[in-house]
Amino acid sequence: MFQILEKVNVNWMGHRRWFIGLSVLLMLAGLGSAIFRQSTGGQAFNLGVDFKGGTVVTARFKQRPTDEAIRAALNEKGVPDAVVQSVTDNPDTVLIKVPLEEGKDGRTQVRDALNSFGKEAEATLELPNDPNAAYKIVGTDAVGSIAGAQLRNKAIAVTLAALVGILLYIALRFEWTYGAAAVIAVFHDVLVTLGFFSIFQWEVSLTVIAALLTLVGFSVNDTIVVFDRVRENRKLHRRDSLYKITNDAVNQTLSRTVITNGLVFLSVLALVLFGGDVLRAFSLALFIGVIFGTYSSVAIAAPIMVWWEQRLEAANRQAALEFNKPPLKGGVRAPAKASSRRAGAKL
Repeated sequence: MFQILEKVNVNWMGHRRWFIGLSVLLMLAGLGSAIFRQSTGGQAFNLGVDFKGGTVVTARFKQRPTDEAIRAALNEKGVPDAVVQSVTDNPDTVLIKVPLEEGKDGRTQVRDALNSFGKEAEATLELPNDPNAAYKIVGTDAVGSIAGAQLRNKAIAVTLAALVGILLYIALRFEWTYGAAAVIAVFHDVLVTLGFFSIFQWEVSLTVIAALLTLVGFSVNDTIVVFDRVRENRKLHRRDSLYKITNDAVNQTLSRTVITNGLVFLSVLALVLFGGDVLRAFSLALFIGVIFGTYSSVAIAAPIMVWWEQRLEAANRQAALEFNKPPLKGGVRAPAKASSRRAGAKL
C-alpha cells in the first residue's frame, strides 16, 4: 500500500483533553449563537424555503441587473427578506427566494419588482423572440408552511435513523462500546457543523441535510478503519494496554487517513471555490464536515472508546472481587482487604 507517512509516533491519547476541550468549546459557541438569536426574536438557523415555506422564482434576463439592484427593487415592493442567487452556468439567470407571507403571492411580488427593469416576455414566446421584453420568469417552486414543517421533521428523523443504524451495525461488527463512541463522534460532527451555520447564518436547506447525511457516512467510515486496527492490535499485542494499542492504531492508519480524506477535502474545496451560490450551503456543510469528521475519528471517537472500555474493565474487576469474597456467618461477605489479611495470617 502506498504510504506518505511512515513510522509515525504521535501520542494522540496524551492530547485527548485538549481535543475534547476544543470540541466542547465549538459546540458551546454554536449552542450559544442559537440560543441568543432565538431569545432576541430571531431564528436560531437561517432556514430556507424548503423548511419555512415560501416561493423560489427563476428569472432569465436579456441584460441581467446586479443582485443589489434586484434586492432594491424587491425592497421597494415590500419584500425585504428575499434571497437573490446567481446561477453559475447561466449568468443571465437568477434565483429569487421569497419567504411565505399570508395573503401574498410570491410570484406576483417578484413580477411586480422585476417590471421595474422592463416588460416580461409573453408566455407563448421565448425571451430572445420577444423584442419588447427584458426578462421572463421560467420557473416557480412554492412550498407551504405545513409542507415545510413536515420536511423539517422528516429531515431530523432521517438523520436520527442514520445514527441508530450506525450504532447497531458497529455494535454487531465490533462491540457496543465502539458503536456508542462512533455515534457520539458523528453526533459531534453534525453539531459542530450546525453550530457554524448558526453563527454565520448560512441557509439550511434540503441540500444541507443531504450534506449532513453524507458527512455521517464519511465520518463513521474513517472511525471504523481506526477501530478495526484497534481490534487487530488487541489480538496481536495482548500484553499492551488499550491506551498504547489505540495510539498505535491511529498512527498506523494515519497515512491512509491523510491520503483518502485529503483527496475528499480537495474536491470539496473546489466546490466551495467554484460551485457558485446555488451550491454554497451544500459545499460549506461538506467542507466543515470533512475537516471535523477526520478530526473526530482521532480526537473524539478513539478517546471515548478507550475511556469507556477502561471503565467497563474496572467495573468487571470490581464485580469479580465482590463475587469471590468468602461469606461470613449470617451470609454477610467479608471486605476484600480483611479476607486477604486473614489469608496471609493463616499462611
